[in-house]
Amino acid sequence: MQTTASSSVHSSHLASLPRLLAPARLREACAISPLPSLRNAAVVGLQTGLAVLIAAGATHLSPWAHLVGYAALGALAALLGRFAPAGQRMPAVLRSGALLIGAVALMSLLGLAGAQPAALLLCLGLLAGTVSWLAGRWCLGPPGAVIFVFAGCAAMAPVDGWQSAIARVLFTLAGVASAFAVCRASDRLRAAPATPPPTPAVQAGPWLQFARIALCTASAGLLALAAGWQHPAWAAIGAMAVLQGSHLHTAMHRALQRSLGTVAGAALAWLVLAQHPTFWPLLAAVIVLQLATEVVIGANYALGQVFVTPMALLMTSLATPAASSGMPLARLLDTVLGALVGMAFAVVFSTLEDRVQLAQHHETTARAAPPRAPSGSNS
Repeated sequence: MQTTASSSVHSSHLASLPRLLAPARLREACAISPLPSLRNAAVVGLQTGLAVLIAAGATHLSPWAHLVGYAALGALAALLGRFAPAGQRMPAVLRSGALLIGAVALMSLLGLAGAQPAALLLCLGLLAGTVSWLAGRWCLGPPGAVIFVFAGCAAMAPVDGWQSAIARVLFTLAGVASAFAVCRASDRLRAAPATPPPTPAVQAGPWLQFARIALCTASAGLLALAAGWQHPAWAAIGAMAVLQGSHLHTAMHRALQRSLGTVAGAALAWLVLAQHPTFWPLLAAVIVLQLATEVVIGANYALGQVFVTPMALLMTSLATPAASSGMPLARLLDTVLGALVGMAFAVVFSTLEDRVQLAQHHETTARAAPPRAPSGSNS
């Protein structure tokens, strides 16, 4: 009984803070891991790039060029299911496509019904909790539910009638069809077996996980909205991404990696957008960034964010060219706010098992760290 009480005291919420803020967490966040499969990462990147090229390029050449962003969003279904066994990936692509279409349809209908920004952000939180649960249940794999919330964020743009809402859904569907066709034709190029990297099981139960993701996502968005920021949904995405970590220390890694990677990525996006590129160079940049993301993100999430950030901003620019000005700085501010809110929720909603695991991890890494040289040493 005394041991249990002592463990609870040393694994309290307050005791967890110095462990999360220890320099070791930053070193861990910057560590480079071996890629599960460079071949598979490159194949998925090429599949997604080709699907985006087909869907977005065809839409741009059609009379509905203003819907190119939704076609590109649907094509992102090619990102999911990368660790499915050979011959079993297509159900994951179809399920991912259904979630992308559902996210666009839901947020578009809410906008059509006259929902105000605060109400849209609350619904975005519920969407985040739901798609996180479904992505886990269906074993869709990385990049996980963030992609579906990204689609929902895009659909928060004002919609001016039923025809526009239906058109959004149809062009998202066209993008999904492009992803399905490309993956079906080329999935044999993936190495088999495609084994996912080992990931610790999430300690929180499904309802707790749903609640904290929904509340955290909505809270971050509402804080950004209250601050008067132009893209509050980006803060919501940042907060949700932090909570994808399976333990407290991995959530901290996500917060640090997303913030650090976004700094470099926002600068890269600014350099590209400052050239005022036309559609085809912009689309080419998106495809190159997508491939680069897939090649490096398995080694380190921060490196992935260096390319994810400009890719997301350039995709936003494809959909709404007039919104390009000021997007890199807005993305950086929203990401940092989302990371802070995400970590706050990760700690507050943590279970005793989460905090005990953090304490054990911290002690293990402290023992493994090389001893410090004496302060007066010349070494």
